Amino acid sequence: MLKQVIQIQEILENPNVTGADVQELFESYSSSTCEYETLLNEKGRTDIVRINISGESSQAPVLGIIGQLGGVGARPVMRGFVSDGDGAVAALAAALKVAEMREHGEELPGDIYVATHICPRAPVIPHEPVPFMGSPIEVREALNYMLKSRKIDAVLSIDTTKGNRLINARGFAISPTVLSGYILRVSEDLLDIYERVVGMVPKVLPITTQDITPYGNGIYHINSIMQPCTVLKDIPVVGVALTTEVPVAGCATGASHEVDVELAARFAVEVAKYFGSGGVKFYNKKEFDLLHSLYGNLMHLVTPKEGMRDE
Repeated sequence: MLKQVIQIQEILENPNVTGADVQELFESYSSSTCEYETLLNEKGRTDIVRINISGESSQAPVLGIIGQLGGVGARPVMRGFVSDGDGAVAALAAALKVAEMREHGEELPGDIYVATHICPRAPVIPHEPVPFMGSPIEVREALNYMLKSRKIDAVLSIDTTKGNRLINARGFAISPTVLSGYILRVSEDLLDIYERVVGMVPKVLPITTQDITPYGNGIYHINSIMQPCTVLKDIPVVGVALTTEVPVAGCATGASHEVDVELAARFAVEVAKYFGSGGVKFYNKKEFDLLHSLYGNLMHLVTPKEGMRDE
């Protein structure tokens, strides 16, 4: 899938890129619908991009693939495409691959929904151990525009996760499944797909309870990779983290590794192939129901408090 990754990255690295450029790319694929919505405020502009690629059955489970990020550029502070944009590239490359497969007659069992947002002039914000990329709009606001009123049965949240000392390996890692405030065990089905795609022992992102709480509560988060679970509270969410051996700032340029982005995008496509037919489970429902019966409702962990604002 390097072709798709490079094609998307060449679009997103343009300093004047907008959602219209992505929409134009997908217009030639009859099985996909692509729309964008521009959000403006005093901090700047970002374009929400939403893509739906139809599958064989409208009754089949729908996989959501979210490209999570602050921005694809940090201009005028930094020149060029920033590392933080890799999540958007991976998600859109996965969408492009599935659209091309569909056009060639290789239809997936269920619909695939892909969303991300595009800002080539995002702010840089302080964070330890390295600076993060911000966004003209708050994380939760962006996710509401990406996910609200969408029929999705599970989510892969792809995000650059290089600014930490917890996962010290190049490539990508997957997180445990998060559902309704519970951090569940890592899906065996997703581990199987990881092994096939990468040909190596799977890497797992060590998330904590802090990481699944909403932004804006004053608590440290590894990044925003798990924030979709605060919007889709009853939908299983798994993070797909693009990682490095050493901490790399999200605002760093020249720090994207196209081969690693390709692995994450290919992983998402492989999950999509099986999810619609029920061949991939993000969690064990029987185990979750037992947990819930024993320990009760943990939804308060993922529910924003009144007046809470993003970091």
